[in-house]
Amino acid sequence: MIEVHLPHVTFEDAGESIRLVWRETLYADFDKGELARIIRRKYRVEPEITVRNGAMVIDTDYPGIEQYISIYIQNNLGAILRNRYTNRRVFYIHEGLDVPLLGYNAFGLIDRGTNLIQIRGVSGCNLSCVFCSVDEGPYSRTRKLDYVVDVDYLMKWFDEVARIKGRGLEAHLDGQGEPLIYPFRVELVQALREHPNVSVISMQSNGTLLTDKLVEELAEAGLDRVNLSLHSLDPDKARMLMGRKDYDLEHVLDMAEAMVNAGIDVLIAPVIIFGINDDEAEAFIEFARKIGAGKRWPALGFQNYIPYKFGRNPTIAKLVPFKDFYAWLRKLEEKTGMRPLVLKPKHFGMEKREFIPLSFRPGEIVKAEVVLPGRIKGEMLAKARNRLIEVINTDAEVGDMVRVRIVRTRHGIYIGTEI
Repeated sequence: MIEVHLPHVTFEDAGESIRLVWRETLYADFDKGELARIIRRKYRVEPEITVRNGAMVIDTDYPGIEQYISIYIQNNLGAILRNRYTNRRVFYIHEGLDVPLLGYNAFGLIDRGTNLIQIRGVSGCNLSCVFCSVDEGPYSRTRKLDYVVDVDYLMKWFDEVARIKGRGLEAHLDGQGEPLIYPFRVELVQALREHPNVSVISMQSNGTLLTDKLVEELAEAGLDRVNLSLHSLDPDKARMLMGRKDYDLEHVLDMAEAMVNAGIDVLIAPVIIFGINDDEAEAFIEFARKIGAGKRWPALGFQNYIPYKFGRNPTIAKLVPFKDFYAWLRKLEEKTGMRPLVLKPKHFGMEKREFIPLSFRPGEIVKAEVVLPGRIKGEMLAKARNRLIEVINTDAEVGDMVRVRIVRTRHGIYIGTEI
């Protein structure tokens, strides 16, 4: 018997196929019959392929098969890799692809003119919140693929951004979805902790994928704060809001307390939908107090629900103007003594910094190479001047050269239309 082992890989038997699970978050299915055929062509043996204790087992002792099949799997993995939580195809972005990591909203780095840099190593989410601003998760009707950025490549680009932005940076791990589905989450935190320009490492998370082991790993790697997306303390309401019947509220609450105990500060960040969960505001405050949230930063970050064009917008939601929302927060401050609830950049040590210089101006026409499919229908990603451009309403294909009119440049996110 030969056992095939690969780094950070577990094999599962999926009936007619062998499922490779890489770093818990990505998978690829290899047809058993096809694997047997390529072995038979090379070695003239008739192998049976099974799985035992997480390893692929081939019932032959013929020398060289293990290395041969390992190389075959690694060479074909990129074309069939999928997101374990969304089941969508994954594009793995590494240095060899030469895809810029500035200019696009779904992955890479975003600079909004402060000392906080958003770091997006992955797209996709394990939940399908009813109010999701980008229609994410396994039940998405608009998102057709996901991206994963190699951690070394991500840090290479972060080095350049940090050189421009200076010291005292907050590296904030977020994204269009759940950052903890990033396969290199701990390694990324470790690399950022070692960076001389980084003072604070924070993360946005819904908390569902945390375990005691992962909390300890993130704490040891140097994670400072988690902004926890917790939208109800009622199990039934929480399942409704999170869009998953298997949402385990008790687990998330336990993990919030575990993070505080491990030295990771927690900011409870509910999206308030008036008429649905605004009556839980005081309960959120009491929970934050109970676990000791907000040791270095505010304990709560209430968010006012607003609809988005490409988001999931529940019809039962009552829209409240921000003026009224802030008045509501001030009343909560007076009633509960919990301050601050009206948050300002100074509460997080945020300060204005010079923007990374824009590479394009609105209305400019540029020639760009299409390098990746976009996430929604009619969208492709093109590169020019070492930046990505989201090209909308296009039929272009990867490899095409297109002329693009830049229509948006806000915060270095470039959107253009093909002409």
